[in-house]
Amino acid sequence: MTLPPLVDPAAELSRAEVARYSRHLIIPDVGMAGQKRLKNAKVLVIGAGGLGSPTLMYLAAAGVGTIGIVDFDVVDESNLQRQVIHGQSDIGVSKAVSAKNSMLEINPLITVNLHEFALDNTNAVELFGHYDLILDGADNFATRYLVNDAAILAHKPYVWGSIYRFEGQVSVFWEDAPDGRGLNYRDLYPQAPPPGMVPSCAEGGVLGILCATIGSIMGTEAIKLICGIGETLLGRLMVYDALEMTFRTVKIRKDPAGEKVTALIDYDDFCGVVSDEAQTAAAGSTLTPAELAARVASGAPLALIDVREPVEWDIAHLPGATLIPKDEFESGDALGKIPQDRPVVLYCRTGVRSAEVLAILKGAGFADATHLQGGITAWANTVDPSMPVY
Repeated sequence: MTLPPLVDPAAELSRAEVARYSRHLIIPDVGMAGQKRLKNAKVLVIGAGGLGSPTLMYLAAAGVGTIGIVDFDVVDESNLQRQVIHGQSDIGVSKAVSAKNSMLEINPLITVNLHEFALDNTNAVELFGHYDLILDGADNFATRYLVNDAAILAHKPYVWGSIYRFEGQVSVFWEDAPDGRGLNYRDLYPQAPPPGMVPSCAEGGVLGILCATIGSIMGTEAIKLICGIGETLLGRLMVYDALEMTFRTVKIRKDPAGEKVTALIDYDDFCGVVSDEAQTAAAGSTLTPAELAARVASGAPLALIDVREPVEWDIAHLPGATLIPKDEFESGDALGKIPQDRPVVLYCRTGVRSAEVLAILKGAGFADATHLQGGITAWANTVDPSMPVY
């Protein structure tokens, strides 16, 4: 069933707009009315990163009249592999500013609003109230649940996308959808996964071009919702596998046990970036890069254990370390490989995985085990600037 258009048409299109959008205007399902709706639409995009990049560019090109960008990060060289809205000269520049510049170069007839702050439970609902539609390209569960709950309280529909390695997912959520079709993200994922179970793109990687596929689908869903055309992904989860080159859809149904969202919560606490066990284990058992460097320089005996994946080890690793991936600790296979005649120091990329492994080791009786605060990234930034970072 086609949903009604989200936006009323603008009064008119200028001669320049007719010329620019002519290929839309000759599509019967879009036409003048649809393009006027796009002109009148206000769309908020969460993140100007991997998914935000293609989505923002195509929404700008399509003539969405007002586009808001929520992002307070700056462009990093590692972003350029997939965040195609930014270029080499944008490194160190605000992502929101860089994105706006690219969008206005594509289409100077639109308005781009910048929201260069962290979205949180004090500002999300009010911000969403200024827009017709939200697009969520966030890369963490805390923000995804925040966007969902704020959209419910602001009575707004939103398009959600997610990517990891070679796979992407897209759906549409709208608690107040007509004809009893209302669904939200919690109907698909009632609870966040346990900390450390689902690696982020920074930890697990993502094929850059995958962002273009998923981002363009998100933009397509936005245009369909604005214009009231076609069948949207409301009530369906689309899953794309780039290696198999397959698309499949899974039906989403209302969770009968789901609790009504009445207020925003502490989403970092709800999602638990690091488990309680890991936080307890790390308390008093954490070394700074400087402390570890001093211990290594002193020649004191220690067992330096890298708990990342082999592909990460190949990029960079600390001298004298031994690779034992985190999943071997979770299965118990690693415990027999740990030396018991010297203190154990664990490290990963940022310190999250090593803290989880530290909890496992503490539970197995390695009372003097420690881990590296900030991981190999902090080591490269403060001890060895020649070490590659990723």
